[in-house]
Amino acid sequence: MEYRRLGDSDLNVSAVCLGTMTFGQQNTEPEAHEQLDFAFAQGVNFIDTAEMYPVPPKAETCTRTETIVGNWLKRQPRDKVILATKVAGPNRNMTWIRGGPKSLDRANIREALDGSLKRLQTDYVDLYQLHWPARNVPMFGRYQFDPGQEVNSVPIREQLETLAELVKEGKVRYVGLSNEHPWGVMEFIRLSNELGLPRVVSIQNAYSLINRGFEFGLAEIAFRERIGLLAYSPLAFGHLSAKYLDNPSAAGRVTDFKGFAQRYEKPNVQPAVAAYAALARKNGLTPTELALSFVYRRWFAASTLIGATTMAQLKENLGAWDKPLPETMLAEIEALHLRYMNPAP
Repeated sequence: MEYRRLGDSDLNVSAVCLGTMTFGQQNTEPEAHEQLDFAFAQGVNFIDTAEMYPVPPKAETCTRTETIVGNWLKRQPRDKVILATKVAGPNRNMTWIRGGPKSLDRANIREALDGSLKRLQTDYVDLYQLHWPARNVPMFGRYQFDPGQEVNSVPIREQLETLAELVKEGKVRYVGLSNEHPWGVMEFIRLSNELGLPRVVSIQNAYSLINRGFEFGLAEIAFRERIGLLAYSPLAFGHLSAKYLDNPSAAGRVTDFKGFAQRYEKPNVQPAVAAYAALARKNGLTPTELALSFVYRRWFAASTLIGATTMAQLKENLGAWDKPLPETMLAEIEALHLRYMNPAP
């Protein structure tokens, strides 16, 4: 396993991070602990979770994932695990989270973190992320900015000032963003520089063969401002494994939770998936290996989040690390990208 410095932090994170959003919904606690033990034994030192997990979010399961992770974490040497979690933002109609957070204000952020720390059975998290922006931005399958959707939101300065308190108190080591856009990232950076507030070290955004939007604006920011991408959904909710291509009724998030992943219901998704799967198989790889190996070694990816519901999936995901793609295949990927550019933004 390779380890990479996360932004300007002193965190050296494994190039592969274990995502946990299936824990407590698609995976039982014993299954989750088996995954954590195996990943940890393979050199994965980076675990990502969130207060709203598992996904899809609902009142009956909310926060269950952090509890499961916490029950595992208490048996580990705490300084050997880099733990990331997230505070849920407003405007998603999840009334079961702190009464439906209306904002990312001081009270909501502090309450969220204290709850996470209790469930995770630790007194600090290494990386605390704002799960999505509080302001009006397109996300989770929406891809066009609409000024008509403007909402009142807590200023970014106030969000950063609250995070600064938590860093000073030792409850948080570093802060990060998620599902963020270029303007937001630069505003966080500007305020950090001008006011001496914590500087974001990471951006956790979707990135895969069929969603490379990060490259259009955020990649340059990542380079110039030394911020690492934490790439989530590198298999596009299982689509890039080609299992739904081979069997549309295959078990998985797409069939179990219909209508949840609107990002992957757009017209060119299936043709693109078929093309990438054919390329993989032509070169003796599984579609999963091709999709993950591509993301693992992107220059801006500090770490790639993988998730699995079975140990076989987890082993294949981790095994893809040992299968770097030759330049000839990367060139073929670029040719397909130009034909099917970002069909799942």
